[in-house]
Amino acid sequence: MRHGLTKKLGRTKSHRVALLRNLARQLFEHERIQTTLTKAKEAQKLAERLIRFARKNTLAARREVARSIPDKTLLKKLFDVIGPRFADRAGGYTRIIRLGPREGDGAELVLLELVVREETHKEKQAKAQEKKKTGRKKKEKPAKEAKSKKGKAESKTS
Repeated sequence: MRHGLTKKLGRTKSHRVALLRNLARQLFEHERIQTTLTKAKEAQKLAERLIRFARKNTLAARREVARSIPDKTLLKKLFDVIGPRFADRAGGYTRIIRLGPREGDGAELVLLELVVREETHKEKQAKAQEKKKTGRKKKEKPAKEAKSKKGKAESKTS
């Protein structure tokens, strides 16, 4: 069995490590990133490993993850928000969705995203607007009935 095989991505080791850390950082920040297929497959390995540490939520796990993600606010988000989200999941925290070839050089583009991710801001706004619309209709009906009752009451008194 051949251990430790990784794609070199046409970069030196230090450049490759920095690239993968940045991809993982952006994935945890935005919960969805667009990149090439080979970069996504390599970043997926690192991201899954970091999420496994986040699920443990120990001091040793925090220190291990901090080696790859030195940003304290992102580290806090990973351990407080993303880790618990995957607590009941045994694995497979990310997915790769193929988008097709890139126009310039034909490289295969993909979306690398967390399987269970928070709703985007636009989706939340759309749901809020739906609730407002349905809420208005319900509120308008009793208001009309109240007006008609007032009208009947006034006509009875006069």
